[in-house]
Amino acid sequence: MSLLTTIASRIFRTGSLTLTEPDGTVTSFGDGTGEHIHIAIRTPAAARAIALDPMLAMPEAWMDGTFEVLEGDILDFLRLAFENTGRKGSNPLFTRTVEGWRVMLRRFQQLNTLARARENVHRHYDLSGEMYRLFLDADMQYSCAYFERPDMTLEEAQEAKKRHIAAKLDMKPGLCVLDIGSGWGGLGLYLARRFDADVLGVTLSTEQHAVATERARQEGMENQVHFELRDYRKLSERFDRIVSVGMFEHVGVNHYRTFFNRTATLLKPNGTMLLHTIGRSGPPSATSAFIRKYIFPGGYIPAMSEVLPPIEKAGLVVTDVEVLRLHYAETLKHWRERFMANRARAVEIYDERFARMWEFYLAASEASFRWQDMVVFQFQLTKRNDTLPITRGYMAKVEDGLRRTAVKGLPREPVKKPGRKRASTGRQ
Repeated sequence: MSLLTTIASRIFRTGSLTLTEPDGTVTSFGDGTGEHIHIAIRTPAAARAIALDPMLAMPEAWMDGTFEVLEGDILDFLRLAFENTGRKGSNPLFTRTVEGWRVMLRRFQQLNTLARARENVHRHYDLSGEMYRLFLDADMQYSCAYFERPDMTLEEAQEAKKRHIAAKLDMKPGLCVLDIGSGWGGLGLYLARRFDADVLGVTLSTEQHAVATERARQEGMENQVHFELRDYRKLSERFDRIVSVGMFEHVGVNHYRTFFNRTATLLKPNGTMLLHTIGRSGPPSATSAFIRKYIFPGGYIPAMSEVLPPIEKAGLVVTDVEVLRLHYAETLKHWRERFMANRARAVEIYDERFARMWEFYLAASEASFRWQDMVVFQFQLTKRNDTLPITRGYMAKVEDGLRRTAVKGLPREPVKKPGRKRASTGRQ
């Protein structure tokens, strides 16, 4: 029996898995329940690597085409793997040792200096904009949507996400808003459009900055919404509202104190901040080796126990916490289906290996939110405990108003006012 089959027999105790090895040997694992999954490993080198370091070698073999799923698909296999590896003692000692070292070294891997943070962002967010359009919604929202109903389209759920965030920010007309990690500009434009807000969006992605700036120009909002290539650590203005969606995952655990100290400085005394970030419901861990190497270098998904202490030390008040559990799984399902429908174009833009890498990334991410401990945290923060109403009714009121006007197509606030002060000047 090979090392790989020995390890597989220890891991896969439930379900139905068939493995074809490079020499043609076929072995079955599990108790025969559930959907049958058949995988094949084509080379001895891939088999050895997967046996020794499956968290990295298996995705790499998938990218190279030396790991294949013959029955079922990659998401089906990941579900079976996650369900079985959750058992205590299911992973071999040396596999646990490798992962233990990754946890110990995580702080060295997340030294996100100004220069390194920009390079990390460039690796992921400065890919072709056309590639992202293959699977994102029309507003280019690259973060967890909010499924108020299970039958929502991706576009509807992303619109609901923006409503939900605006409600938690307790948005009112004419406020000055900072969007940290402003992406392709959709959220900043939404807040300006719906609440007549002055918005400054900052990003480190040249691709996203160019798209967001052009969108503001096309909508005639360049005097009201301004996007800049700036690191949040270099800001000095003060704002009524601060929002950050999908950026905190790139901060790195070493820099949490800096992040919250800086945002506390940037937030006005009676201001409100909303932090939307992927998190883990379990204890602190390490970034997936595949994700760190190929998708989000320098990234880290925090446990709640790692986020709250630096918030407290920065003098900020936690006024509301919500945990979105399966919303991101549903978002990723939509993204994966759209990507697969447009996969041929992704190969044309890059190549087959890139398409396989992205396919695995989307499937593994969905699996992590469905069958592991990935969730989304929304932290509402203020500087004073009397800044916001003492019940959550105001959130529902804002959401209802935004939903009603969107459904009825009622006129929105003016999008351009001559002579308006540019958002980047800030308000003291």
